[in-house]
Amino acid sequence: MIDTRTAPYAALILRITLGILFLAHAGLKFFVFTPAGAAQFFGSLGLPPALAYLTIAAEALGGIALILGLFTRWASLVLIPILVGAIVLVHGKAGFFFSNPNGGWEFLAFWIAALAAQALLGDGALALRLGTAKTAPSLATRSA
Repeated sequence: MIDTRTAPYAALILRITLGILFLAHAGLKFFVFTPAGAAQFFGSLGLPPALAYLTIAAEALGGIALILGLFTRWASLVLIPILVGAIVLVHGKAGFFFSNPNGGWEFLAFWIAALAAQALLGDGALALRLGTAKTAPSLATRSA
């Protein structure tokens, strides 16, 4: 049975953690590999280099949306294909364990499961929700 008193806070913890992970992942591409370096890497995989810029933007905007609790379900679902692509094109060849040379897909699979769980859970506590034209943005404490 789900404890409805604490479940919104569990969703909050998951949402914030996932958001921070995506900001860190985007930051790695932006500050360490540089956008041009990421584009070159994407090109080496046979992908359009411009897709790297879109991926960096999606990871950064998705991370911010998750942290703030904006469009949480959609942000979670939109980020899953990025990780599936990383498994198929980069980490899958290295085997399952992330400690393998070139990193396996273990962590990415867990990350996908966590995003799916977040999409099912919803915003959780302290989510910023955009109001309609009749209402102002507000902080919500309900779970869905």
